[in-house]
Amino acid sequence: MLLQDAKGDDVDLSKYKGKVLLIVNVASKCGLTKTNYTELTELYDKYKTQGLEILAFPCNQFGEEEPGSNEEIMEFACTRFKAEFPIFNKVDVNGDNAAPIYKFLKSSKGGIFGDSIKWNFSKFLVDKDGHVVDRYAPTTSPHSIEKDIKKLLEVAA
Repeated sequence: MLLQDAKGDDVDLSKYKGKVLLIVNVASKCGLTKTNYTELTELYDKYKTQGLEILAFPCNQFGEEEPGSNEEIMEFACTRFKAEFPIFNKVDVNGDNAAPIYKFLKSSKGGIFGDSIKWNFSKFLVDKDGHVVDRYAPTTSPHSIEKDIKKLLEVAA
């Protein structure tokens, strides 16, 4: 599957084969932004050398809380939160124009509202073989997912 990063470059999803992925739809102006970006950055810093990749997909479908351009989004995430994980092109996660990766994720792990993404910072955990292992609500703290990430990375507790 071919994706486009926030700089407009094509990224082949196969690049992440053999990695554990935490895929998140992000927003800059959400009440959940500070906690999520802070904790996602901490998890990434702690586990990136052990095989974790966090893939962030900006989305403006919930309360128009991600109105900026890709450049503004990257500036915000990378400057304010020191985010080093990949940030992709702004996408739709619901509806007819939903990005193919989100169609795949939702079909693999439906949520309590069926296939729809409920809000910003919904999270999907994907194993090294590309299987969607779990889906987490927007209010689920990234730190609380750490035990599941460690299990997939086969890191001792």
